[in-house]
Amino acid sequence: MPPPAPPTELVPSERAVVLLSCALSALGSGLLVATHGLWPDLRSRARRLLLFLSLADLLSAASYFYGVLQDFEGPSWDCVLQGALSTFANTSSFFWTVAIALYLYLSIVRTSRGPGDGRLLCAFHVVSWGVPLVITVAAVTLEKIGYDASDVSVGWCWIDLEAEDRVLWMLLTGKVWEMLAYVTLPVLYLLIRKHINRAHEALSEYRPLVSQAHQLRRRTSAADKKLVLIPIIFICLRVWSTVRFVLTLCGSPAVQTPVLVVLHGIGNTFQGGANCIMFVLCTRTVRTRLLSLCCCCTSQPSAAAAESPGGPPRPLRPPRPASLRGPGGPQMNFQAPELLPS
Repeated sequence: MPPPAPPTELVPSERAVVLLSCALSALGSGLLVATHGLWPDLRSRARRLLLFLSLADLLSAASYFYGVLQDFEGPSWDCVLQGALSTFANTSSFFWTVAIALYLYLSIVRTSRGPGDGRLLCAFHVVSWGVPLVITVAAVTLEKIGYDASDVSVGWCWIDLEAEDRVLWMLLTGKVWEMLAYVTLPVLYLLIRKHINRAHEALSEYRPLVSQAHQLRRRTSAADKKLVLIPIIFICLRVWSTVRFVLTLCGSPAVQTPVLVVLHGIGNTFQGGANCIMFVLCTRTVRTRLLSLCCCCTSQPSAAAAESPGGPPRPLRPPRPASLRGPGGPQMNFQAPELLPS
């Protein structure tokens, strides 16, 4: 077994970038969790899987933030704790990402919606939480997790540099699952896209005959198709850590390139932020609700001032025509939510 690679020293600017990435990812994951709790009509099965992925990303970003901020100089109890939490959360994130892709494949391509969904979700929980927990407990019990300011991390603790079988445990605690995800996710993604394209071609000549209710259902189910971007986000972010891991095994000095170090730090910590950008900020329904919520909070003082006795009288709004109102009186809204998987 060759000696461990010399540690990669982080300059203050690199450390600040990684810390900012951790903070933004934690904020984004928290916002995804908050939207799930605020609006019950968004709590579909696909959104629930995204919730569990966000919880894993939130724990991962918090543990990485502590590790980079603490700047460990040797083994300690909090180094082991941080390494264990990041190992568990990181591996769980891998499994939940694959679980989302598998769910999309089964629900869109195989159309296996029904009573089996409950058992499928239970299996996802057992695998995505149970397997990382078993691996992490084994690594801590065998004292494999410890100080690791090496070329396969960016300032946080992971596998102990002094362990003789460190490469094996690096594979078991993350890298082997990461590489399997690189193979599994593109295959499932391509199968889903192929099925969607075929469905669009089959419906193109019959589209004028489709009813309004069916069109609304198709717009609603578009969220399932949008969730296929999670694997793409995963691969684009995680590939840099794999590149540095391979360079470390080859003994290449390019592993300490500042650009690779920064990309590795951002890639390992920013998945929660990327998911938030895609499924909150870039989704019209959720973005509109957030803006409305913020506007309601900021408009309360002005509304109170307008209703004060000393203020000018407010003009009465003319009633809306009956043609724009439903049979009972209130205006009817047929706008379909964009991010509401069926």
